[in-house]
Amino acid sequence: MEPMAGKACVPERADFADLVLQVPEPPSLWYELTGMLRKAVRYQCADKHFTFSSIGYANLAKLDPQYGLYTSAVPPLVYAVMGTSREIAIGPVAVVSLLLSSMVQKIADPAIDPASYRKMVFTVTFLTGVFQFAFGLLRLGFLVDFLSHAAITGFMGGAAIVIGLQQLKGLLGLSHFTSNTDVVSVTRAVWVSVHEPWHPENFFIGCSFFLFILGMRFIGRKNKKLFWVSAIAPVLSVALSTLMVYLTRADSRGVKIIQKVDAGINSSSVKQINLNGPYVTECAKIALICAVIALTEAIAVGRSFSVINGYKLDGNKEMVAMGFMNVAGSLSSCYVATGSFSRTAVNFTAGCKTAVSNVVMAATVMVALELLTKLLFYTPVSILASIILSALPGLINVQEVCILWKVDKMDFITCMGSFLGVLFGSVEIGLSVAISVSFAKVIVHSVRPQVQILGRLQGTDIFCNIKQYPMVCQTPAVLTTRIDTSFLCFINTSFIRERITGWVTKKHEEIRTVVLDMSNVVNIDTAGLAALEELHEELVSRGIQMAIASPGWQVIHKMKLARLVDGIGENWIFLTVGEAVEACLANKKGGDLEC
Repeated sequence: MEPMAGKACVPERADFADLVLQVPEPPSLWYELTGMLRKAVRYQCADKHFTFSSIGYANLAKLDPQYGLYTSAVPPLVYAVMGTSREIAIGPVAVVSLLLSSMVQKIADPAIDPASYRKMVFTVTFLTGVFQFAFGLLRLGFLVDFLSHAAITGFMGGAAIVIGLQQLKGLLGLSHFTSNTDVVSVTRAVWVSVHEPWHPENFFIGCSFFLFILGMRFIGRKNKKLFWVSAIAPVLSVALSTLMVYLTRADSRGVKIIQKVDAGINSSSVKQINLNGPYVTECAKIALICAVIALTEAIAVGRSFSVINGYKLDGNKEMVAMGFMNVAGSLSSCYVATGSFSRTAVNFTAGCKTAVSNVVMAATVMVALELLTKLLFYTPVSILASIILSALPGLINVQEVCILWKVDKMDFITCMGSFLGVLFGSVEIGLSVAISVSFAKVIVHSVRPQVQILGRLQGTDIFCNIKQYPMVCQTPAVLTTRIDTSFLCFINTSFIRERITGWVTKKHEEIRTVVLDMSNVVNIDTAGLAALEELHEELVSRGIQMAIASPGWQVIHKMKLARLVDGIGENWIFLTVGEAVEACLANKKGGDLEC
């Protein structure tokens, strides 16, 4: 077999093939960074059952009840001015409340030093808003995508079970309970507590109204016209249970009640934000996690309903709005707020068309803070637990987990890793496992990308994977391969080179030309360039010519700078795979190799 290198062997080229080599230089990294900055500079910057669920979420965050009401007052007003979603309802949510309490209590114990705990919460909320604002301003919305759909599904499911177990304290009327969130610690705490004196009236009240709320929700779902039945169920539950406790004086027989809820609208918390203390770094870490989780939930909720109503949600503007509202909230005694799916669903069902629904909700909460807090003195703690428990089934999506198992086993592993990490470890462990598995999946696909052998669909210039389309025809003397990776770099070059040389070695007597389809390769690094050069030298040593088809803009630019184009030969760089194969066939003596 004779080498094909040399001027005598060079095929004639179509004029349009020179387009590959004559492209202008691609935009520099500096241009892309300044372009991002220019875009950033140009950017210009509902009902009462929310009140009672907010009190429950404040309890979950280990804060006094009024702080849940504060968080349902200021942030919704800010979002109504800056946000782009028409349906989303802003306020505290269960997952973020749990996330906040589980991590902040490692710095300050809310039972021993509640004042320091509140300062940490407000500091974390302020930093959360700063991170969210920065994400939107610098258009870093892709950071939210690091938590995949599978990871969020598992995290939400695990968090829902943990939240439910945490509510056993209120449901059983327990005085002492573990601060840990893992299922083993909570189960042990319940087991120890039930062997001590406890009052079953708490459990009876909580379970009765839990079933009542679920029944009203079932009626609302069965008959869309009765959606308001589900909406007012928490209000009725709180009103009836409070009245029952007051009339029977059940608090004197061991039923735990809320007692005092401070009246009045939000007070300033500016002086409680501490950015110079010894725990600022820990607060920043917690804030970063809260920022990503809160944004992920809010944007997912907003996009779901915007698709239904046929408009587009601007993710970066949403981040700016969320950030600004949490910064404003941290200055007015609020903790981290975000969009709630259940509340948004109520808004949507009620026919809300604009963000004014958040203004109405905030006004309702403010009225409640001024006039109704005294009426909550005899509200049983177990009723708050039942309201939170009624919201948890929506966080556990068993059907989605089954779909993940059928469609993508790696996504299922990510989901279960997140779920089990939250359930048996902590919220941080669950998130760490989910992110680690997601990155491992990306790395595995990057290290071992697909390298396919292509064949021509008869009568066309279409080249397809021979395994996916067995009917295609291969040209014996031309090995046509496609590299399916967007970035040919140091982590995958060895695998790709070994795969191609393995095929060449196996069919060495037949192959005269190797065509590399690089249409999917967007970029390349120096290791990728070195690998192409080594592959070319190895093929030439065997008397085989290498041709490259459809290289990307950055790829051909770097190949020219590295003089790899000169080494391979300009006449062996082609615009399309079809052109490359035709040139190879024309260069082969004899016409017996046509497909």
